[in-house]
Amino acid sequence: MPVYNEGATLRTILEALGKVAMPVPWELIIVDDGSSDGATDTIARAWVPDAERVTLVRATTNRGKGSALRKGFSVATGDILGVQDADLEYDPAQIPDLIKPILEDHAEVVFGSRQFGAHASYSFWYVVGNRVMSLFASALFDRYITDAYTCYKFFTRRRYEQLQLTADGFEIEAELTGGLLRTGARVFELPISYSARSRDEGKKIKPTDGTKGIVTLLRVRLRGW
Repeated sequence: MPVYNEGATLRTILEALGKVAMPVPWELIIVDDGSSDGATDTIARAWVPDAERVTLVRATTNRGKGSALRKGFSVATGDILGVQDADLEYDPAQIPDLIKPILEDHAEVVFGSRQFGAHASYSFWYVVGNRVMSLFASALFDRYITDAYTCYKFFTRRRYEQLQLTADGFEIEAELTGGLLRTGARVFELPISYSARSRDEGKKIKPTDGTKGIVTLLRVRLRGW
């Protein structure tokens, strides 16, 4: 769980995660990416006493989501790896269904595909940009996917060890998607609910991150050619 100045939502998402009846033992690696709001660190530290399940890693400076994820993956010890953002956009109650295909040996990689339906208001350009990115990734790797930038990506440790992750920013999502597709893994997609937050509510991704994502997908695809 990468966190950066998420004091307003962190306690809520941690409590929600703690209530989920996971089908397997689980651990949570909280990576505080140099938060400066005070509340984030206080809330995160309150969960550390659950030492068997929760580990807190704190960076002294903010380097970006990619840096936080790479650190979290390096600390994690489980056979299945995945991401839960610290905001309230993704409901952790969906995780058991998402990892079920992996537990049943039907897949090694599962993406939660967001349904940008009419039940909520989304930025038009955000949705269009995500669909363009997903179509570009599908064509580039000849593997059809519908949501390249979803946070909910779960995969086996074997597939993770085949990746070469270097991104520091939000382009880590493109690097994960491209890397997993490049391994030859078939991505199993399941629909998920999604509640987007606005820029005023703390959404950090910017239009320029889309350009960086395209460049990252190309770099991953060309690696080794």
